[in-house]
Amino acid sequence: MTETYDRRRTAVLLVDPYNDFLSEGGQVWPRVEPIANQIGLLDNLRSVVSTARATGVQVMFVPHHRWAPGDYANWDHLAHGQRYQKEHHNFARNSWGGEFHPDFQPHPGDVVAAEHWGQSGFANTDLDLQLKQHGVTHVAVIGLLADTCIESTARFAMELGYHVTLVRDATAALTPERMHAALELNGPTYAHAIVTASQLTTTFQKRQP
Repeated sequence: MTETYDRRRTAVLLVDPYNDFLSEGGQVWPRVEPIANQIGLLDNLRSVVSTARATGVQVMFVPHHRWAPGDYANWDHLAHGQRYQKEHHNFARNSWGGEFHPDFQPHPGDVVAAEHWGQSGFANTDLDLQLKQHGVTHVAVIGLLADTCIESTARFAMELGYHVTLVRDATAALTPERMHAALELNGPTYAHAIVTASQLTTTFQKRQP
């Protein structure tokens, strides 16, 4: 790995770490679990987040909109994920499924961005403002799902001029085909680096001038 990161100008974007995605009993976990277990997703997420905090890399939570009664009423153009949320109420506000996984709770100094309604953590939120105010130029995007919110957030970051890193074993998708498309086909068209969690944390830990 040849990438270097100024820890003062780097952020880890932790996307949608909800119980519904990451915990036993979560609504979407059974569909994520096969790939998550295969790649060691939870351990890799823990490693990236804890190493970022320990080395002074900014951690930013990038949460999806949490469903509440009345959401999407009279909307003209619901995307697939929005139709699913309207019908199944995943990430419901004031529910266990709509809480962050217990291992991924905000710590002092972390930033929690405004919730995104679609797939990009930047669209109609304060994420870009928060990154710029914290002096961030490089982002490593981790969390769920690889081919939807991770890809959309990372693509948007590239369009806004950020250096973008994808972490291939700190994300997951609902099928192997979707995982492959996100990381092997689409990722190289916009990401500046695609690395493993171990490679990223090792780089964070290197002595800097």
